[in-house]
Amino acid sequence: MKKIGIIDLGTNTFNLLLTQIEEQSYTILHKTKIAVKLGQGGINKGLIAQKAYQRGLDALKSHKETIAKHQINEFYAIATSAIRSANNGTQFVNDVQEQLNIYINIIDGKKEADLIYSGVKQAIDLEEKPKLIIDIGGGSTEFIIANSKEIFWKNSYQLGAARLLEKFTPNDPIKLDDVNAIESHLSATLEDMIEMAETYEVDTLIGSSGSFDTLAEMISCKKGNCSAWKKQKHFDFDMHDYNEVQRLIYGSTLKERLTMKGLIPMRSDMIVIAIVIINYILNTLTIHNLRLSSYALKEGLIDTLLRNPHQWQKSSL
Repeated sequence: MKKIGIIDLGTNTFNLLLTQIEEQSYTILHKTKIAVKLGQGGINKGLIAQKAYQRGLDALKSHKETIAKHQINEFYAIATSAIRSANNGTQFVNDVQEQLNIYINIIDGKKEADLIYSGVKQAIDLEEKPKLIIDIGGGSTEFIIANSKEIFWKNSYQLGAARLLEKFTPNDPIKLDDVNAIESHLSATLEDMIEMAETYEVDTLIGSSGSFDTLAEMISCKKGNCSAWKKQKHFDFDMHDYNEVQRLIYGSTLKERLTMKGLIPMRSDMIVIAIVIINYILNTLTIHNLRLSSYALKEGLIDTLLRNPHQWQKSSL
């Protein structure tokens, strides 16, 4: 029996997952996240800005202290869009190794999609009919068409919420012209994804963690129990509830969103962009079911480690 930790260095948050391994299964011991907004002020310039750079280092120091406190045997650090696409991303990785003795595995968008799929299929029975899985990050968004047995198609796009927020700087509250501009960009970028989704006749959209967690929590709060959605590994959205919440978000200012139950401050600006992306997909494809998987990249990596631990470089304790 051993304990394994995962640090997922995302664009918005640095996430920590601590697990206990028994044979070919695991139990979650601890989960936490620290908001870093690594892309703030530089994501579309290919740069991790100075303040974000320091927030990233501070978050990793905190996570390493938590790992030590829980007496974890080994841990793995995985970096995604903000670090892999930044000109100073390699410098950040080197500084982390030098200052904190943490080795970071940088993965590309296709590998990120693989890990997301591995996480989602632990939380949801994907069955035989292909589903569309989406993970809206800060720097990139991954799309996967898959069933319980295999991935049919996958891709990663530079369509993260933080990236689009800085690119389009929508009004507050967002206006129809802003939505149209963003949707036009999505339409031009996602032409191949839409074609493949139609080819496989997907009718279910599954969102993994992030903004979908926020939407599930906001809906649960409106029903009187903010943590209700956390009791299972997945959450099925009632479309009436979803439409009510998305209209509320669209019509609100940032100041108003900062006071909304279930909407954490870190996501109060980017949730608007996430809604634009989700609505674009719902309106473009014939989607009948909207679901959340609370498992994503971190849980997918744990599953991968159980099956093939040698493909990843451990970080040092």
